[in-house]
Amino acid sequence: MTSPLTIRGYDGVEFWVGNAKQAAHVYRSVFGFRLAAYAGPETGVRDRASYVLQQGDLRFVFTSGLRADHDVVRHQARHGDGIHDVAFEVTDAEQAHAAAVERGARTACEPERREDAHGVVVVSAIETYGDTIHSFVQRDGYAGPYLPGYEPADAPMLAPPVGLTAIDHVVGNVEVGAMDDWAAFYERILGLTPFHHFTDEDISTEYSALMSKVLWDGVGNVRMPINEPAEGRRRSQIEEYLDAHDGPGVQHLALATDDIVTTVRALRDRGLGFLDVPHEYYAEARRRVGEVDHAWNDLAELGILVDRDDAGYLLQIFTEPLQDRPTVFLELIQREGATGFGAGNFKALFAAVERAQRERGNL
Repeated sequence: MTSPLTIRGYDGVEFWVGNAKQAAHVYRSVFGFRLAAYAGPETGVRDRASYVLQQGDLRFVFTSGLRADHDVVRHQARHGDGIHDVAFEVTDAEQAHAAAVERGARTACEPERREDAHGVVVVSAIETYGDTIHSFVQRDGYAGPYLPGYEPADAPMLAPPVGLTAIDHVVGNVEVGAMDDWAAFYERILGLTPFHHFTDEDISTEYSALMSKVLWDGVGNVRMPINEPAEGRRRSQIEEYLDAHDGPGVQHLALATDDIVTTVRALRDRGLGFLDVPHEYYAEARRRVGEVDHAWNDLAELGILVDRDDAGYLLQIFTEPLQDRPTVFLELIQREGATGFGAGNFKALFAAVERAQRERGNL
């Protein structure tokens, strides 16, 4: 009998980067994250430094290796700054690992019981696309700032929070022909179910296209779209990512906010760059979407996209890549009932991405 695997939601995301101290500073000063915990030489950890940032229910961890032969250093040299671990909170990390392995997953970390004065955390992990892993974290009753081995950070806030609340979805990019296999992986291994399938006819421009399958947990706590390139006249954004990242990986995180206008205005004021949307988009969007509880002038001023489905509408915007390689970026999203992913915005978004690719000489 196969063991059960119950995922409660996202536990956090760990970035492996070249300079964790500087990366954490950017997310604290631009996005308004709070530095919650730290592990490194000052806490007795000799081979790495990790900074744990929090805002709302979001938890980001930025880790750098401190030796040339460290796994984090090798990962960063190959992929650039990027996401290594998308962790899930589970009811039983040992049982989740056993279930995943029974269903065909490869182990990245055997179940480990970690304990300190704040309580016990059990952690295990499996491999997924590229060099990405999924940790299973069981932290019921743990009162510490993150995990045993981390110490609370005594650090001031560098900027007010911008209103980010949680991870809405995590998008992975895989090679041509691999999307169906990885969609099947998430169905078989994690018990997610298909939510939507976007073909190259849904997501395309004159020059390039992609395909995407979305898996979810049935309630919206976990959503995992998987993208692959599709045939086009020129190189798609997915191919650009795969080249720059040297293989599959997490393309972007969608972060939820309850007030996207306030969030985006604060981030623009702090210098964060977003993809440009032509002003003409808003006349078409207003006809397509209809009335919304937001001022269209504010949305146009800030470059926020709008779409509607049978359940309501959503607002979304995409940052420029957050590092020199055109790999990881963020999406900000506010859902007003809508359960989809902004299908009506795909053409405008894809055109904006292609303009950025052209500027980099990669289209």
